[in-house]
Amino acid sequence: MSKQLSTMPIAHALNAGLREAMEENDKVMLIGEDIGQLGGVFRVTDGLQKSFGDLRVVDSPLGEAGIIGSAIGLAMAGYRPVCEIQFDGFVFPAMNQIITQLAKYRHRSEGRVSLPVVIRIPVGGGIGAIEHHSESPEAYFAHTAGLKVVSPSSPQEAYDMIRLAVRSQDPVVFLEPKRSYWLKGEVDPARAPQPLEKATVVRPGNDLTLVTYGALVPVAQKVADVCAEEGRSVEVVDLRSLSPIDDATIIESVERTGRLVVAHEASRTAGLGAEIAARVQDAAFHSLEAPIIRVTGYDTPYPPSRLEEDWLPGFDRILDAVDQSFNY
Repeated sequence: MSKQLSTMPIAHALNAGLREAMEENDKVMLIGEDIGQLGGVFRVTDGLQKSFGDLRVVDSPLGEAGIIGSAIGLAMAGYRPVCEIQFDGFVFPAMNQIITQLAKYRHRSEGRVSLPVVIRIPVGGGIGAIEHHSESPEAYFAHTAGLKVVSPSSPQEAYDMIRLAVRSQDPVVFLEPKRSYWLKGEVDPARAPQPLEKATVVRPGNDLTLVTYGALVPVAQKVADVCAEEGRSVEVVDLRSLSPIDDATIIESVERTGRLVVAHEASRTAGLGAEIAARVQDAAFHSLEAPIIRVTGYDTPYPPSRLEEDWLPGFDRILDAVDQSFNY
């Protein structure tokens, strides 16, 4: 990637970020199913094996537990593995390695051993896929102490955040909204990136705070555009980091606006929206002029593809929630 402003989709921005990370540090290596010659299901790693060889871009056997287990051993030996899980629903065979080993080892070793492993997972729906290809497992990881959990919403954020994730001394679960892979935007390689744990106000506003992440950030911005035509000023906050959560940015916003709507694709019960609502209730209760509203997926397994648009929170449901908040 040339060091100048360019326009590209999120998938290419991730590829450029990984390429730069591998050029920067020869201990960075990639592991996953079909990531080498094929370039991954979504072609995020396209061309990297040709550039860096099959010892640094490793086509693994079909076995997620083995991928993560191998990455843990490599990290102990001084490498910085970046693992690809083909689809969100395929990560569950590796949950034992992630939760009982990867997340715990720095604590278990009293800080003496770090495991700088990145786990890339395409997440969410909207692509008409079959079962176990459209899930939103972020709450499992955010609940697990010892893991950083992040999700980009734009090509610039994808480029910045994957490089920061690779440099992190803590394990990072890197959630990539798959229906946004081909969303195009400008990428400036010279831009100083925001810290990985920092939320971003992507649209300032004064009357209501709309917090979301991943694929719903562009949707939230469209909602804010419509509200602006009606004379209502909606502030859109891109969470970016799902663990740790940037409380300060959210609370400062709500203290100004007095209203909060939180949106995410994952099911409602015990989702990230509930955690954010609880934190704001604790810290900014006296600033609230309306109840906090969550807009989420439903408490059911992800539906067949013909029904997914009815299941997913989209523009209409988020706009209805915003209208409901203003009507209190």
